[in-house]
Amino acid sequence: MLKKIATDKAPAAIGPYSQGIITGNLLFASGQIAINPANGVIEAEGIVEQTEQVMKNIGAILEAAGTDYTRVVKTTCFLADMNDFGTFNEIYARYFTEKPARSCVAVKTLPKNVLCEVEVIAEV
Repeated sequence: MLKKIATDKAPAAIGPYSQGIITGNLLFASGQIAINPANGVIEAEGIVEQTEQVMKNIGAILEAAGTDYTRVVKTTCFLADMNDFGTFNEIYARYFTEKPARSCVAVKTLPKNVLCEVEVIAEV
């Protein structure tokens, strides 16, 4: 049985998808970008600010699912510019302290022209 995760502490889905889905003991969270959930606007401009907002959004979804960063088993990270990798990685490392498996790629364009997007799979 699938359980949908929804919280107002993370951005609402802007398309036909859920913030996250739990199946069995795993949470599959949709990719998060730097939208401020309070107003639906991207306020953060640089890679530091955008990455911090993404991490807050992920944290809210993890919490709503009854889990946390220490139980994330896999992340997929998308960067608009691989030159931002070092800065992004420094912030990422503060949140993902258990060092889950990860893929990180540069893409041509991300939704709303943000600089980064991160999706996670976590144990619940």
